[in-house]
Amino acid sequence: MQVKTAPDEIQDYLRDTSNMPGGHAERLVIPTSIEEIQAVLREANDGRLPVTISGARTGTVGGAVPFGGVVVSLEKLNKIKSVDRESLTMVVEAGATLDEVKRAADAEGLSYPPDPTEWSCQIGGNIATNASGARSFKYGATRQWVQRLKVVLADGDLLDLARGKDTSIDGVLRLTSASGREIAVRAPTYERADVTKNASGYFSGAVVDAIDLFVGSEGTLGVIVEAELRLVRRPAATFSGIVFFQDRKDLLDLVDAARLESSERTTRSSRKAVDASLIEYFDQNSLGFIAERFPESPVDVAGAVYFEQETTAENGDTVFAAWNELLEKHNADMERSWFTTTDADKEKMRAFRHALPLAANERYSRSGFKKVSTDMAVPVDRFRSLLKFYENICEASGIDHIIFGHIGDCHLHLNLFPKTDDEATRARHIYGRCVAQAIMLGGVLSAEHGTGKLKRKYLAVMMGERYLNEMAEVKRTLDPKGILGRGNVFDESYLG
Repeated sequence: MQVKTAPDEIQDYLRDTSNMPGGHAERLVIPTSIEEIQAVLREANDGRLPVTISGARTGTVGGAVPFGGVVVSLEKLNKIKSVDRESLTMVVEAGATLDEVKRAADAEGLSYPPDPTEWSCQIGGNIATNASGARSFKYGATRQWVQRLKVVLADGDLLDLARGKDTSIDGVLRLTSASGREIAVRAPTYERADVTKNASGYFSGAVVDAIDLFVGSEGTLGVIVEAELRLVRRPAATFSGIVFFQDRKDLLDLVDAARLESSERTTRSSRKAVDASLIEYFDQNSLGFIAERFPESPVDVAGAVYFEQETTAENGDTVFAAWNELLEKHNADMERSWFTTTDADKEKMRAFRHALPLAANERYSRSGFKKVSTDMAVPVDRFRSLLKFYENICEASGIDHIIFGHIGDCHLHLNLFPKTDDEATRARHIYGRCVAQAIMLGGVLSAEHGTGKLKRKYLAVMMGERYLNEMAEVKRTLDPKGILGRGNVFDESYLG
């Protein structure tokens, strides 16, 4: 186990991609085993020393930024322990990267479906934030793909959780640790929003599986050290398209139709073939933003939709015909749109999708002003209302902006790029108004990035005192001294 205290050795562990300032810690610890993590936590718990878990630090909400205490990096706990082609499972340590997991699955003809933008992220961090991405439209977020978890608690005790084994009865989860200690956790009672992506607060429901409580807990309830993940057979092929529209209404109508047909994949008539794995959106500003990198992309259009669907040798022609019919019905600009079934062109389309957030980050780094980015999702029937709100408030502000993202899940990212101090102040006010609008429409403040430290005041608005206190009770039960992820999700005042 490495222990580092020199400022230059720990500097990179004091920040994540949120660029939240002020991070500091007394020391950095890099364990190589679960036993070493247990020992570190026992010592920290005895001394009431804050512990911040560090993965790849790709988070955007300050969750990995420490304010005192110990940073525990899981980078050396990175083994892929097994891949089972029969049971379609993989056992992996928390520090393995998403790219390594995907490559290991691919080598066996399998696939791990969750698809966050940044593949250098670590699996433990993905689980801790319930990461999702574009393909969550078909496959859901990370939560659905976790079958088993090993979690080290704040006092160093170990939980080995299997899905379906420990579920709440009469609202209480009764867990037994490796030492034989019994822990009764009262599950939160709040009703979750009617959205397909939600990374806002602890999981709740009529029945709560213990695994689901730790997924998305953002390092506040325990340290995820190992997981068993579900896999699927690798798709035989895919059909993809980036489709341009002259009229915004046609674009939104196409999305509604593709979303509906895809959601009816188990009930629709056999002649229907549209079953998208992702549906992404780019507004006109977004297309202009990356025109330099993709000059073949038209900018004199209202926007674009990027879709992808898995196919087989038997249904490829049927899928192509079904999408062609749907796109023509909604007046897509078929002449200038791009379609592909080859891996090489598919990667080009993926590069097109991921060029936008990369270009946004570059713009931010050059300007000297922090971009302001939203992460809200709303129910399907309220989506157009939120999009119109985004467009109206941004146009009225005069601040440079782009709107893009996971339109299939009613989850778009609005990025504002202030150029002056005045614009920076107004951009932050716009963000607050967008959060309030999403909550009023029955949505969530974070669909995929989590709450961390930067968004906890907005979670308080969304949840209210009663339900934040329920979450705090969960944390006090599992981490009585409040050492883990201090400052993440909710303010320390809720812990008493």
